[in-house]
Amino acid sequence: MNAYDRVQAARAKGRPTAKAYIEALLQGFVELHGDRRYGDDPAVIGGIGYLAGKPVTVLAIEKGVDTQDKVRRNFGSAHPEGYRKALRLMEQAEKFHRPVLCLVDTSGAFCGIGAEERGQGQAIAENLSRLMELAVPVVSVVIGEGGSGGALALAVADQVWMLENAYYSVISPEGAASILWKDAGKAAQAAACLKLTAQDLRELGIIEEIIPETDPFGWLKEALPRTFEQYCAMSAQALLEHRYQKFRKIGGLSV
Repeated sequence: MNAYDRVQAARAKGRPTAKAYIEALLQGFVELHGDRRYGDDPAVIGGIGYLAGKPVTVLAIEKGVDTQDKVRRNFGSAHPEGYRKALRLMEQAEKFHRPVLCLVDTSGAFCGIGAEERGQGQAIAENLSRLMELAVPVVSVVIGEGGSGGALALAVADQVWMLENAYYSVISPEGAASILWKDAGKAAQAAACLKLTAQDLRELGIIEEIIPETDPFGWLKEALPRTFEQYCAMSAQALLEHRYQKFRKIGGLSV
């Protein structure tokens, strides 16, 4: 499959959404609502559940399953209150020493007038900053689309994993083609240039693991508890230094 084929696969109708992953991976999941500032954003699911018998906080961007659900969740394009809800719950996770699992599936944060009025850029920036210094393990999994800052706001993590047919990019191929060539029809050409596939990003050191599409639930059930156990054994200082070095070396030149 070429890069744009994988983009289309990430957007495919019937692809499992974050809710399916939560149901498959966690026991006793309890959803928590609201950012304590403005309201609740259904595009972001946040809560607590048990993974292999141990409590974890889950932050997930949910696109919706049927048409009514998709509209209610704004097709996975989160508002500022969604990111602020995530911020509240990640800080709660740190307080109670719970690891954090992020599930990313969004074409990008919502860019409507209301979102801008309520501080969309600031909300995303606060998440980036806070995740960088969060003193508990964080694993982020791109399960479908990973679009722009809307995805990055839940992807500053100790480990970033992607499904085989997911993509993760600063801009959509159609958006890039419209800017570069004034022609959204050149999206396939743009996708190849953006290096947005899991295979490309692992080579660049931006992600650590590629999850096979054949059985992602089974793969994650095995890999997540082992990874969280590894990082929970580290001191807070060692964990933060590891996370800092992971991002510090991205884009660096070896001489």
